[in-house]
Amino acid sequence: MIIGPRTQEHLTSQLGAVDVRLSRDVLDRIDEIVPPGTTISPADEGYQPPSLTDPATRRRPATRD
Repeated sequence: MIIGPRTQEHLTSQLGAVDVRLSRDVLDRIDEIVPPGTTISPADEGYQPPSLTDPATRRRPATRD
């Protein structure tokens, strides 16, 4: 399945999302709900995304429970 807009109108209406910047408070709240490094889907178990493995791309160190 490919997820995305079905029409040009749908695509055009979403292009502004590229300029959205989430505040540190919102990003912190997201990290509280789903901490960095959490695997949600069992199909992704074992995959280490570069955004978490490369310290230069992280906002802060990943935590493990």
